[in-house]
This record gives sequence, C-alpha cells and structure tokens, in this order.
Amino acid sequence: MQGTVLYGPGDVRFEELPDPKILKPTDAIIRVVATCVCGSDLWDYRGINPVTRPTPMGHEYCGIVEEVGDEVRSIRPGQFVIGSFFASDNTCMICHHGYHSSCLHKEFVGGAQATRLRVPMADGTLVPTPESPAPDLIPSLLTLSDVMGTGWFAADAASVRPGSTVVVVGDGAVGLCAVIAAKQMGAERIIVMSRNPSRQKLASEFGATDIVPERGDEGVARVKELTDGIGADSVLECVGTQEAMMQAVRTARPGGYVSYVGVPHGVELDGTELFFAHVHLHGGPAPVRRYLPELIDLVWSRKIHPGKVFDLTLPLDQVAEGYRAMSERRAIKALLLP
Repeated sequence: MQGTVLYGPGDVRFEELPDPKILKPTDAIIRVVATCVCGSDLWDYRGINPVTRPTPMGHEYCGIVEEVGDEVRSIRPGQFVIGSFFASDNTCMICHHGYHSSCLHKEFVGGAQATRLRVPMADGTLVPTPESPAPDLIPSLLTLSDVMGTGWFAADAASVRPGSTVVVVGDGAVGLCAVIAAKQMGAERIIVMSRNPSRQKLASEFGATDIVPERGDEGVARVKELTDGIGADSVLECVGTQEAMMQAVRTARPGGYVSYVGVPHGVELDGTELFFAHVHLHGGPAPVRRYLPELIDLVWSRKIHPGKVFDLTLPLDQVAEGYRAMSERRAIKALLLP
C-alpha cells in the first residue's frame, strides 16, 4: 500500500509501506475512502512535538471493510464504516460511562493517511453507515472520525443547553464544528472568536450569531460587553494554547462551564484565579465513539453539513501540499482522497 510518513519538521513523504495485516482476531482491515490532515498533526509537522523517527501519519478515516479477524462479529466485509482515532472495546466500565478515548484497552489509531488501515477492536471501534453513502456525504461522514465528534464533545462537556449563550474559542475545523454542535443543542447566542474572514463566514453559516476578532484581555472585554458584563454560560476552548485557555476561563460567567478539547501545549492554570473564577472545567481527548451513531444519523438525514470545513481537496499522493496549506493557514482543513 501507500501512505504518509513524517520524517521531520516540514518533511512529509508519500511512499510505499507494508500492507496492513490482521494481527489480532478482533482486528479489521479497511480500504480508506477518505482521510484528511488534522490541526493536531501540525504540532508534529512544525517541530513543536519532536519527531525522532519516520512516523506514519493520520488518525481520521472512513472506508470499506476488506477483511476481519475471526472474533469480529458486528462488522463485516463490504460495509462502509467510520471509526475514532482511539480504538476501544466499547464494553469496559469506562466505555459504559461514555469515555471511550480512555477505554481500559484503548489503542491509538495512527497511519490513516494511507490507502489501507488496520483498526484494532473493530466491533467496539467501527460504526457502519446504513448503506453505502452518496459521494457528497463522504466529507461530512469523515469529520465524524474526529473534528465533528470533538466539536460535539466540546459542546456537551460545556453543558450547552437550549437558550444558552456560548463562546467558541478557536476558528479551526474543531471550533467550527463546535458551532454546529452548539446550534444543534439549542444555544440561543453563539459568539465565535475569529480573525479570519473565510472562517468567520463559515461560522456564521453554521449558526454563529456574533464574531469577536479581539484576543486576550481585549477579547474577554468584548465578550463581557456583549453579555452585559456577565460572561457566557458555556465556553468551548478548541485551540490548546495558554492564551486560548485563559481567554476561555475569563469569558465564562461565575458558575459557567468551560470545556477544553484543543491538545494543550504549554497550558498552565493559576490555582488562585481558577478558585475565584467559580467555573466548571471538563475536557480531554474526545470520546468520539460515544457520539458516532447520533452524528451519523444527523449527517445521513442531512441535518448537519460539517464537511464544509474542508476547503481544500487533494489526491492523497499530494498530502504534503495539504500540510503546507494548513500550516500556512491557506486552508481550514485538507480533504485527501486515495
């Protein structure tokens, strides 16, 4: 098969790799129909996360099952499936509580920017669509593997309720999908922190009611102004930087909720400030598997269209350009088609 390998900062190659094989009787092999570049991949691409050896890249995928292990029961060859970036058994106590990304037997699913992929614990990880999807649904279905599932978790973890005021910190694909989620959960006002005109436009299309380009203390002041000095009921932090996290905590009202789903880099919280902020904090790697059945239904019925976050489509063998375009902020998210 062919797949994407990162050799070092800025050095992405598409090359021949060994074909995946069934290693455990609970595995499945899928033919990847669509994959993409994630914003979190850029931490490695930019050298912020050190890469010490050639690393197969990609953790977002959907495709057609080609082969299953002897113990796989609910997934069969020929099905179109979507899976999370964490494989999970969907049977342990932690999965039963809805936190599949902390499954007692979890495995990270990497190497998805390729033509074929091995998925562990197929019965617990993969969810089939009702039938083979129409081609125009595939981009939206792909987002469920990570960014839409993560955006949904951001809204859920921040306790978004009908009639609430929500702030979304971050205008990347996850932040934009969080706008969709907040709208679906009934938020009355959705304030998006964004400086990028094309992302502002898409946020508004997804349901944002207000756009705030200011950041830091100025951004906090603007949100307070928009909320009569009170702050927001729910704040969704979708970036992972110190500035974004503090902006999230400081824009929530006392008693409000802050979720954090951006992979943190250099984030430190001051205990005294947090103590007096009186906010609820909840986040982490999104338990995407928990939400897949509901989100598949929403996409299948065309009630949500998260695939619009893909503003660049490339053949998979041009994956290096997808990384460059996203790193240079020429694209929100790059869709890759084998």
